[in-house]
Amino acid sequence: MSHFTPLPSLLGGIAIGAAAAVLLLSNGRVAGISGICAGMLGGEEGDSAWRWLFVGGLLVGGLAFGMVRPAAFQPGIVRSAGALALAGFLVGSGARLANGCTSGHGLCGLSRLSPRSFVAVGTFMATGALTVLVVSRFFGGAV
Repeated sequence: MSHFTPLPSLLGGIAIGAAAAVLLLSNGRVAGISGICAGMLGGEEGDSAWRWLFVGGLLVGGLAFGMVRPAAFQPGIVRSAGALALAGFLVGSGARLANGCTSGHGLCGLSRLSPRSFVAVGTFMATGALTVLVVSRFFGGAV
């Protein structure tokens, strides 16, 4: 493996887990990005400020890290705008069908031992593996 990075991966996992735990313990909210974004404009009265702050923190954190380590954001695989738009649409549709995204089910649901999240994460992983197989075998690794 040429891109094996155990220490940064461990530190990133700890940071993500800690952020999810702090949000759940302090605000009673699950750190599911699709749900957070969905409620930014159409949530309950007085419920959008923390959502905007959360997403803003993600963006500011990413921008700050990009300034410190710009090489970390160099794409390894280049895709067309159409392929990226289709992928985004499919991910968004899947998140709506699953009543949550990989962060909500994978980080928060699994840690709370939610049976629904175990099924959702298994489905996400199997679909991702199948997609890689199909794209690699039938499209030469490029779409």
